[in-house]
Amino acid sequence: MPIRGIRGATTVSADEPELILEATRELLEAILGANESMRPEDVGSALFTVTDDLASTFPAQAARQMGWGLVPMLCAREIPVPGSLRKVIRVLVHWNTDTPQSDITHVYLRDAVKLRPDLVAAQ
Repeated sequence: MPIRGIRGATTVSADEPELILEATRELLEAILGANESMRPEDVGSALFTVTDDLASTFPAQAARQMGWGLVPMLCAREIPVPGSLRKVIRVLVHWNTDTPQSDITHVYLRDAVKLRPDLVAAQ
């Protein structure tokens, strides 16, 4: 079975644990909703990144709270590129699926729509 990558991103207004967890849950729920046949048990792994201005909690905690406890997950920092969007949470979900790459829906929420307007416009 092929593995497909699903990209997603969102932003928060402040480095507060509950804001990060809420935004991450919203993002993962939107990814699940946009890719209707996706189930957490089909997720091979998930890589979360945050910009260097977010450090109060791990975004993966939100996924665990949603029942993704058996999914291998990792959190890391984004490269701090000057002038880049701040307070961003990104995710790359590796999904075991026969769904063609062209049918995968990537999800960008809040201010993160600025990161990939080409993908947001395609939704």
